[in-house]
Amino acid sequence: MSEPQTPPTTLKHGVGLIDLVMLGSGTAIGAAIFSVLGPATALGGSGILIATGLAAVPMVIFAIVYAYMASALPKTAASYVWQRQLTTPTIAFAVVWMRILSNAVVMIVLGRVLISYLSKVIDVPPVPTVLGLFTLIFAINFVGVKIAARAQTVMMILLLAVFAVFVASGASHFRPQLLQEAVAGGWAPILAAIPLMIQLFLGIETATEVGEEVANPKTTVPLGVFLALLLTVVVYVSIAFTALSLVGPETLASSKAPLLDAATVSLGPWATPVIVGAAVLALTKSMNAIFLVFTRFLYAMGREGELPAALGKIHPRFGTPHVATIVAFVLTCACVLLPSSLLFLLLAVNIPTMMKYAGSCLAAFNMARRHPDLHAQARLAFSPRLAQGLAIVGMVLAIVIAALGLGADWRPYILLLVWLTIGLVYYRLRRGRHVSAKVDG
Repeated sequence: MSEPQTPPTTLKHGVGLIDLVMLGSGTAIGAAIFSVLGPATALGGSGILIATGLAAVPMVIFAIVYAYMASALPKTAASYVWQRQLTTPTIAFAVVWMRILSNAVVMIVLGRVLISYLSKVIDVPPVPTVLGLFTLIFAINFVGVKIAARAQTVMMILLLAVFAVFVASGASHFRPQLLQEAVAGGWAPILAAIPLMIQLFLGIETATEVGEEVANPKTTVPLGVFLALLLTVVVYVSIAFTALSLVGPETLASSKAPLLDAATVSLGPWATPVIVGAAVLALTKSMNAIFLVFTRFLYAMGREGELPAALGKIHPRFGTPHVATIVAFVLTCACVLLPSSLLFLLLAVNIPTMMKYAGSCLAAFNMARRHPDLHAQARLAFSPRLAQGLAIVGMVLAIVIAALGLGADWRPYILLLVWLTIGLVYYRLRRGRHVSAKVDG
């Protein structure tokens, strides 16, 4: 008679450097590239070539802070674990509780944008198609992080190939003088475009969120973060330069489908299938990356006892947080019922993201200042003062960026405040029960 199988207590390793690069850059290179270029060009003209580089600066700061932390404490659901260990459990819970809502919301946002592009070439029923796509992503993530990461890598490689076709087809139209025009208009339009261009880079730090599932993570994870950021900058600058060269800033600014209009000049009738194919790949891989991280947050909170312990269970065969994966799938599907305003939904996503960055930077500040033993373990050998300075800059940037949307629509701020209040009430009640149980014991 065979012995009963002991449930695993650790997640399986299966994520390599290439997978990390594709996970980070794949999260960032999603819906924004297909929608931001038009309105950003309306503000900045050719200056978006400079604005793209400048918009990466906040993400560079966040990436450095995350890489510093990952080189000392590589963890799955790292941003939650760092904040819980190095700030306070309440701050960590509050930030990740908001991320639960935003992760579910961003999945439906990306799903709806994907359907809008797919409908240009084929008539599909929106809700069943989105739910079918969610089911596929759920199945991939349920059976293993290695499969999910490799699926992400394959989709990202295909997307880069499609973008390479777009850039190569426009090579004969390249206008080097655009770089001179970019600075000729002064700094005012460039600076005006930066808040929009920042949207292009959100998510690079995703590579740090699977730290316990990476071999040699203290070296591999920081390198993956930096390579993901570099790849994303190269892709965005290349696409922006090609699109401006093909149609000019005026046409790009007035276009509702800027990449499609630009590709039509160089690819003719092939433009629609190429750009729609790129959009489907970009959005699908972004959803896959976001869903993977979503499940890890739920798993970490279940493991730490902040949410029901069942969320912290690991599948005996696949080595995945299967209960957390099922819950994330259910929450994602429920968001099909949300209103369709993209501005409202995107702000509901971006605000918790900035709060996550601020909380992680606070954790980095505390590690450098109060935990010299942990700081000494970091493979990125910053001085404590430099690490603290970078963390302070990151916190300020995150708060400022989160506040930028207040003038556009205040309703997401109210929604998040209500959601946070519900979460904190639950947190206090759960903590109170734990204290009472210990006293009774």
